[in-house]
Amino acid sequence: MSGGGLDVAKVRADFPILSQEVRGRPLVYLDSAASAQKPQAVIDAISHFYTHDNANVHRGVHTLSERATAAFEAAREKVARFLHAKSDKEIVFVRGTTEAINLVVQTFGRKNIGPGDEVLITALEHHANIVPWQMLCEQVGAKLKQIPVDTRGDLVLDGLEELLTPRTRILAVTHVSNALGTVVPVKEIIRRAHARGVPVLVDGAQSVTHFSVDVVDLDCDFYAFSGHKLFGPMGIGVLYGKKEHLESMPPYQGGGDMILSVTLEKTLYNRVPYRFEAGTPDVAGAVGLGAAIDYLGQVGLDAIATHDRELLAYAEQALKAVPGVRILGQGRERSGVVSFIMEDIHPHDVGTILDREGVAVRTGHHCAQPLMQCFGVAATVRASMALYNTREDVDALVRGLHKVREVFA
Repeated sequence: MSGGGLDVAKVRADFPILSQEVRGRPLVYLDSAASAQKPQAVIDAISHFYTHDNANVHRGVHTLSERATAAFEAAREKVARFLHAKSDKEIVFVRGTTEAINLVVQTFGRKNIGPGDEVLITALEHHANIVPWQMLCEQVGAKLKQIPVDTRGDLVLDGLEELLTPRTRILAVTHVSNALGTVVPVKEIIRRAHARGVPVLVDGAQSVTHFSVDVVDLDCDFYAFSGHKLFGPMGIGVLYGKKEHLESMPPYQGGGDMILSVTLEKTLYNRVPYRFEAGTPDVAGAVGLGAAIDYLGQVGLDAIATHDRELLAYAEQALKAVPGVRILGQGRERSGVVSFIMEDIHPHDVGTILDREGVAVRTGHHCAQPLMQCFGVAATVRASMALYNTREDVDALVRGLHKVREVFA
């Protein structure tokens, strides 16, 4: 049960939820792209904070507040190192990827996008990287354009220069497709966009879980991800932004801690990143996210990436042997996800029968309806893998699919 130098049996022991049974069968969790499970170290870190250090941050002079503030800011520093950012001042805590993108839309976007301007996205995007831009374009009279996808699930980049016009104000692109697992060549896209003076936001919700990300090397202007997909708690996420962008952006929300001084006549806003963190933050969430980053560092991102590639290759071969299964998305590089349909059987029915076998997968459009339309389907079955999954999990999935065929025979 090991692969790529990763001791998967040891890793699995760190995740207490995986030891349970579902419907009388051992749980096989293949839904990490929706939300990853939490190691005991993360659970313990959150519990310890609430047991020993719980207090509000930044404004208190008593001991608990000082400890809570130190833990919160230590988590920010861990995130900065994790993304290889130049400074922890480029790290803004938010609720998740969705809020991070909305923050950029409502600050950078509103400041820089007007009537007749263009926003460029891709056909691979999650709704979280479509709808906020769509809303802004409708409100200000801008145009939303997209980079198309081919039948394999790769972006068609041959016409990128034509799509990047003098009116393009930002390009927003996913790093890894949540629906297909396609790894997008974001570094090349960023280079070509920057050559035209276009800033780039990267949705990293599905990438940080599977391989190391270096925002300086990528040279992205913004990078967003969610804690709960990174084996951390729900309700916490991160927006990385180049300092020069953050300093030029107006506040996202008003309230406490995003200010330096307030009078009835005028408010002076706090420095970055605090001007974007109005109100009491999710301190325990940040602490849990920091613990998740520590855990991944101990396991090793390189070992995780190798394990991911090997397990995905095994899963694809195993699924191709199941009668009636058609895999969607065969891109040049993929990570973590295999999405498929079964002939004449609705994905929801497949998922329901798999659940009876103890196998948890995701079915539906995966918040990527425009992409589903490109492939001519309404929904798929998505099996998404993480560092705790094994070949035995894939084998259980395959056995479950054969059970599906028997039910619908």
